[in-house]
Amino acid sequence: MTNKNSIYKEKKISLLKKIKKKLYFLFRLNNHPVIKVYNGFGNAEKIIVLGQVLKISPYPRKKYRQNWITNTFSILRLFMVVPFPKAKISIAWDNSIHHTTTEDDGFFRFEIFPETAPEAGWQKISVHLEEEKYHRKNIHGQGNILIPFASSHALISDIDDTFLISHSSRMRRRLYVLFTKNARTRKPFDGVVNHYKLLACSNVSGKNANPFFYVSSSEWNLYDFIVEFSRRNELPKGVFLLSQLKRISEFWKSGQNKHGGKFTRIVRVVNAYPHLKFVLLGDDSQKDPEIYTSIVAHFPGKILAVYIRAVHAANFEKVQLQIKGMEEKGVSCCYFKHSAEAVLHSKKIGLISADA
Repeated sequence: MTNKNSIYKEKKISLLKKIKKKLYFLFRLNNHPVIKVYNGFGNAEKIIVLGQVLKISPYPRKKYRQNWITNTFSILRLFMVVPFPKAKISIAWDNSIHHTTTEDDGFFRFEIFPETAPEAGWQKISVHLEEEKYHRKNIHGQGNILIPFASSHALISDIDDTFLISHSSRMRRRLYVLFTKNARTRKPFDGVVNHYKLLACSNVSGKNANPFFYVSSSEWNLYDFIVEFSRRNELPKGVFLLSQLKRISEFWKSGQNKHGGKFTRIVRVVNAYPHLKFVLLGDDSQKDPEIYTSIVAHFPGKILAVYIRAVHAANFEKVQLQIKGMEEKGVSCCYFKHSAEAVLHSKKIGLISADA
């Protein structure tokens, strides 16, 4: 009887494994750990490494079609994730190895204090999984760290409805665009790429560029999507700082995270570069004017200018008051509908060349 029960259990386990394997194949999911290393940033004294370890994650998208069913399936796959909590990892940087563990959602944010100042520009970094069970598989991920060149200022930009048309204030429209379009068919606002390129290359020479940080309430699930959109549209390469990973049951709340974390991420960036002044770019669909007002108050004299794109008419009067408050603190502000207006303002205050 015991033998029959054990045989039955083995068959049941075997069948479950086959079903799982089939499901992983159908949904194009990895069923082994993956290390995603996001673009990090640093200075001469401190390097900040960001990433996530996932037990289950979607394979990267290789083909982009305009079929809405394919696009819906592809965006849903980004939320079919299982984090690897408390995973042991090692980080290799400049001939030294550092050890840490991931948080409950598989995320890691690790600070390295280098013995010698790193070179300016984009520097490579690698992260390895040190869990004994997977040691022979040599699971690792590679990423980049931005060490800004000498410049006068840096730029911090929101994403949704600041340069990426998202309809954040209209849930049905937002979900429709999210699920029926992809990273290559979604659209930026007219003129925004030109404005960002001008801001990135103003008052610098050669390959140097003013550093860009993209800080958003969108979750890390959308990292590859946003990076591909930015690459496709030739936006300045930068560091993306997003919000906590979501599971498939929460996909409908995409981009609707608490905005307090966004304030914290901006504060970390500003604190990392005490010698730089900052330009903030956002929109009036959610909380950007409120957050930027707090940043201006928190860092007197550190914010050069604030740009707010007008996309939600219901917020116009409230945002006008917030703009006035920031201007009274000596910050040059531009509340605009079209990017051409923002370009003219940038020329007027000397952020970009008058003949650009």
